Amino acid sequence: MTTQPLEARDALGRNLTYGLLDRLGLLIVGGAYDEQRFPTEAELSEAHGVSRSVTREAVKMLTAKGLVSARPRQGTIIQPDSQWNLFDPDVLRWMFERRFSIDLLTHFGQLRVAIEPAAAALAAREATEEGMATIRAGFARMEAADAGHDDVLEADVAFHVAILKASGNPFFGQFRDVVSTALKTSIRYTNRISGRSADLGAHESVMNAILARDGQTAQTRMRVIIEEALEAIRRNEEALG
Repeated sequence: MTTQPLEARDALGRNLTYGLLDRLGLLIVGGAYDEQRFPTEAELSEAHGVSRSVTREAVKMLTAKGLVSARPRQGTIIQPDSQWNLFDPDVLRWMFERRFSIDLLTHFGQLRVAIEPAAAALAAREATEEGMATIRAGFARMEAADAGHDDVLEADVAFHVAILKASGNPFFGQFRDVVSTALKTSIRYTNRISGRSADLGAHESVMNAILARDGQTAQTRMRVIIEEALEAIRRNEEALG
């Protein structure tokens, strides 16, 4: 085995399968294979210095995520992005890392408007004491982050995910991975626009409405937070354009 494949293998990290998956996913989403065929299993194994079994498993995982498909006499081909599983956190992360666009960020905001206000209303009605405590803990982290004692992005995400979980709706709860992955990019962008971290008062008002079991107010105030973020993105793009 030559030096180059050895270096390529070392760059994959300790878990070769997931390392190869991550590398290939980024390449696919970044358009590296748009003008060329996807390599064969043998070519991938040789180029990355890994076994056929590692390569085969990584390609299976890409197939499960909708990025590639195997067809008779055609080999493995890249699927159109309309077939990608956008609810897979890896796929979403790859898209934001390599194909970041305002349209993508806006589409995510629109999804949040459809989901999170309803989740907040449900949380106000259905949350258990444990769910309420998790929301309080999420907001406490936001306060700590504002004072420089916690990570701003992680704390904001923790608050929003806590509400999704507290809604008691398992379908909303399943959005936690999507929200966790994409919200970090959204928050990073909007914080850069505004020059500050999240509006604590606005988030506290959502929490207080949930704790008071006031679903309508919780829904309205969560919608305001997300719509203001979308409006900030729109104004910033108009100013740049």
